[in-house]
Amino acid sequence: MPSSTAGQINGEWIEVQRGDTLGKLANRANVPLERLERFNPGTNAQRLNVGQRLLIPTQQERAPSGGPYRYQIRPGDTYSSIARHFGTTSGRIQSANPGTSPTALRVGQIVSVPLSGSGTTNRSTASSNQTSQPAPAPSASLPASARRWPWPLEDYRIVRRFGADSRGTLQPMLLATQAGAKAQAVAPGEVRFADGMRQLGDVVIVHHADNLQTVYALCERILVSVGQQVSTGDALCDVGQSSASQRYDLLFDLRQGGKPIDPRQVLK
Repeated sequence: MPSSTAGQINGEWIEVQRGDTLGKLANRANVPLERLERFNPGTNAQRLNVGQRLLIPTQQERAPSGGPYRYQIRPGDTYSSIARHFGTTSGRIQSANPGTSPTALRVGQIVSVPLSGSGTTNRSTASSNQTSQPAPAPSASLPASARRWPWPLEDYRIVRRFGADSRGTLQPMLLATQAGAKAQAVAPGEVRFADGMRQLGDVVIVHHADNLQTVYALCERILVSVGQQVSTGDALCDVGQSSASQRYDLLFDLRQGGKPIDPRQVLK
């Protein structure tokens, strides 16, 4: 990334370049490191990925340790995109801003972003686990086709990040959503599996170009069949409700040649 003054990057989304650290970026933006970390929840300060997007806060924004955030609307923002970044849901943001229409957001407008208590805990756990998990395939090794894929749900929050659990077992990403949500294909491909699996409910597996596979599990009803060609955004299954948590959760896994990949390296 070419050198920039603090005024040029404050308030902007930036992409991590080789050699960047949160400390260096905080110095360039002239913001405290803790403030930068709070505006990028779930970010592992010890291992930034090249191409990872980070938010540089403005002076008008606030990030108290317990929330809610004061967030300044940027071009292209929606409640869903804001919710994804802060690990909450668009419904919670809408409830916290009753006088604001989600379809008429204005650039520069300040909105309140409440955090989910469970989301905060899970983000902290995921960050500590990442230090001991096997490193996912670096983004530089991924094929050019695996860039900036959309997320498999319109409205979601991450309740478990890709990483190792306390026993060192690698766990796929888990996304919580709303009743009636449908998992969507994140890239064009062919359905290679559409059936039930023990402990995973109904499962859809899609094969993509460059030996990439995506897995959508914990489904309640499958909407595609084996051999079907799907496009980005096509509905694959209805997300099921967990009897244990009462949440509507989607287990999402991304692999290349069978090797797990951190989805955050590919999804935009």
